[in-house]
Amino acid sequence: MQLELLNDQGQATAKFDAPETVFGREYNEDLVHQVVVAFQANARQGTRAQKDREQVKHSTKKPFKQKGTGRARAGMTSSPLWRGGGRIFPNMPDENFSHKINKKMYRAGMASIFSQLAREGRLAVVESLRVESPKTKPLAARFKAMNLESVMVIADQVDENLYLASRNLVNVLVVEPRYADPVSLVHYRKVLVTKAAMDKLKEMFA
Repeated sequence: MQLELLNDQGQATAKFDAPETVFGREYNEDLVHQVVVAFQANARQGTRAQKDREQVKHSTKKPFKQKGTGRARAGMTSSPLWRGGGRIFPNMPDENFSHKINKKMYRAGMASIFSQLAREGRLAVVESLRVESPKTKPLAARFKAMNLESVMVIADQVDENLYLASRNLVNVLVVEPRYADPVSLVHYRKVLVTKAAMDKLKEMFA
């Protein structure tokens, strides 16, 4: 699989030979969907909670007499049928949302995403991405010159200057290969990979 090698102006100057094992696979939509859903589910913290009829604040007094009112009989106001009553099956903080994905499936899913990005022309290679100072403006101007509005950069090493310069850019994400995730790969319009990072991706997902 040959990918475009871009210069600082975003122009393709040459071709880069990428490994077929990572960037030349067939697209497996079902597997990609499973990997993306599992990644999002495993990121859930489960911090929300609801109360059952035992936990809501209420009185145990019978709200009205049993017969003669024409209404349905009721024992206490904590009933799930009443407004302000407890939930029948409340959400609990200790609920487990995690999905299990085998390592082999995850690697195959990531390789499938990279391969589809390459076929769609949304994946390109750059020599390197370095900044001299932790300033956002020069990095934003650089991406603008390359005509990149929404971009994910996979760099072999993210130093402090690059991290500080990119963290305030809304539509820019700069990560190392080990932090590349399927949701971000699908989300951003363009994915740039440095030459040195290509070798690490080959080791991880080949």
